[in-house]
Amino acid sequence: MSVVPYKDKDGSKREQVAEMFDNISPKYDLLNHLLSGGVDIYWRKRAIKLLRKQQPKVILDIATGTGDFAIEALSLKPDKIIGVDISEGMLAVGREKIAKLGKQDIINLQSGDSESLSFADNYFDAIIVSFGVRNFQNLLAGLTEMNRVMKPGGNCVVVEFSKPRSFPFKQFYNFYFKYILPVIGNAVSKDSSAYTYLPESVQAFPDGEAFLEIYKKAGFINTKCITLTFGICSIYTGQK
Repeated sequence: MSVVPYKDKDGSKREQVAEMFDNISPKYDLLNHLLSGGVDIYWRKRAIKLLRKQQPKVILDIATGTGDFAIEALSLKPDKIIGVDISEGMLAVGREKIAKLGKQDIINLQSGDSESLSFADNYFDAIIVSFGVRNFQNLLAGLTEMNRVMKPGGNCVVVEFSKPRSFPFKQFYNFYFKYILPVIGNAVSKDSSAYTYLPESVQAFPDGEAFLEIYKKAGFINTKCITLTFGICSIYTGQK
C-alpha cells in the first residue's frame, strides 16, 4: 500500500498529493528553506551544474511546484523551460515568482500529470525533477514517461531525499524527521498531515541502488547516484 497524505480520506495518491500541495502552497517555499536550513538551495545548484557540459536548450521540469528548480536552470541559458505539476496552488505561486523575475518568455508552468505527459516523444534535451518522484503514484510509470519525452543522448537529473545510514547522523536525522519537522510544518502550514507524510514517504521511497534499478527499468543508461549532506539527499543522473 502506498503512503498517502490523508489516511482518513478516499482518493488516489495522485489526488491526495495535489490536495496537500494546494493546501500548503502559500507557505511551501518558507518551510522548504526553514526545515532544510537553506541547504535545499545548494542541492539544486549542485544538480544543475551537472548539466552545464550538455548545455540543454529545451528543458522539462517535472513536479515543478513553485518553480525553484526551473528558476535555477536559467543559469544554463536555455531557450525554453517547461514546468509541469498537478497542484494549481503551487503553480500559481511559481508563476508569480517568474513574473517578478521577468522570465515568462523562457519559463512556462503548466498543469499536468507527470505520469501521463502530453508532450511528443524525444522532445526535450534534458529533464530535471527535485523532490517530486517520491510523490508519484507509480514510480516506474513516471520515470518511463520522462524517458519517452527526452531526446536520445539527453540527460535526466533527479534530486530526492534519501536515508542516511551512518551513525550518529542516521539517528539524529530520524529524530528530527519524526518529532521536530512535523511540529514546525504543522505550525506554519496549518496542515497536520503534510509534514507527517513527508518523513513517511521518505522512509518508504526506494533510494540509492534500489532507485537506480527502477531508473534502468525505465530505460535510462549510464545511471549514477551522488549522495549529499551525509546522505540526506541524493542526485540521480541518467541518460537516454
